[in-house]
Amino acid sequence: MTPSAAIRQQGAACAALGSPMYAALCARLADDLDVGGPAADVLAGHLHLGGPDALALRLLGAVHRRVLERRAGVLATFYPSVGGTWADEAGWAAFRDLLATEPDAVRAGLERPPQTNEVGRVAALLGGLLHLPDACRLPVRLHEIGASGGLLLRPDHVRCTGTDGPQRLAVGPTDARVVLEDAWTGQLDLLRPWPDLRVVLRRGGDLAPVDPTTTEGRTTLAAYTWPDQPERWERLRAALALAAAVPATVEATDAADLASRIELVDGTTTVLWQAVVQQYLPSGTAARVEQRIADLLDAATPDAPFVHLALEPRPRGEDRPFTVTLRAAWGTGRDERDLGTASPHGVPVRWG
Repeated sequence: MTPSAAIRQQGAACAALGSPMYAALCARLADDLDVGGPAADVLAGHLHLGGPDALALRLLGAVHRRVLERRAGVLATFYPSVGGTWADEAGWAAFRDLLATEPDAVRAGLERPPQTNEVGRVAALLGGLLHLPDACRLPVRLHEIGASGGLLLRPDHVRCTGTDGPQRLAVGPTDARVVLEDAWTGQLDLLRPWPDLRVVLRRGGDLAPVDPTTTEGRTTLAAYTWPDQPERWERLRAALALAAAVPATVEATDAADLASRIELVDGTTTVLWQAVVQQYLPSGTAARVEQRIADLLDAATPDAPFVHLALEPRPRGEDRPFTVTLRAAWGTGRDERDLGTASPHGVPVRWG
């Protein structure tokens, strides 16, 4: 696939996920790249980045960062994230002008992969935990690979609601900062409330971790959140406030290294969680993670259960639903199954 085709494909994905602004920008970026415009100059040297490297989202995020930092001039008037209003033609003209006048500054932002740390995905984690049998309902030691800023490491501080016809379910603290309304649908009776859910360890790993308690980290996460999606912005703001109040650790390490250091501890349930990370793992790293998961499942006991929860796309194609999967072992039993499907951004999750 050519770089311009990949950018157009990203635009189609943005349209499907409710961002007409980014859909329009991707279409124009692809055209500009084809004719050797400013986009071609900015992207020179990075055109080999494709697929999981998300070249289009890197560029869009780099420009959005300049908008958030008040360094984009008139372009900011078209960005809803800072109070502007998007207009296809005038907005593209201002975007193209920024590429033409500040290519080096924008190009520097292409080095970092997109990291939205999508807050809505915590609905899949919390709902997955609510599928666990009583044998696994011990204090939780939570680990996450590809954790970014660790915003998903606080499921016990999140409130989710769901509806299935006349049935309505609400789980989580009534005073939660992060509230995901209508996050769940489908067979809600499969989710058994866990009122005393308690996470006693929150540890993640990422090759390029983001500290959400700093201005730099908050700006990074905001830059990759699409500017015309207010619901995602509200979720991010709430999650950043929660991160400031409830500490979590995210180490600079790869997924295999983090997994290799996970140990079972009596009196707790060890949970390894991942969300849309598998496609970014080199094959060798993925194999080592999988082997460690298998070893931990085999080593689990009634006193020290192990759970692996994942939200990942089906391998058959990006147009397939993202699937929530569970693998759990507690010595006297195992449970391995698909739990439901979800949007790439996490919500809503359909259970069953």
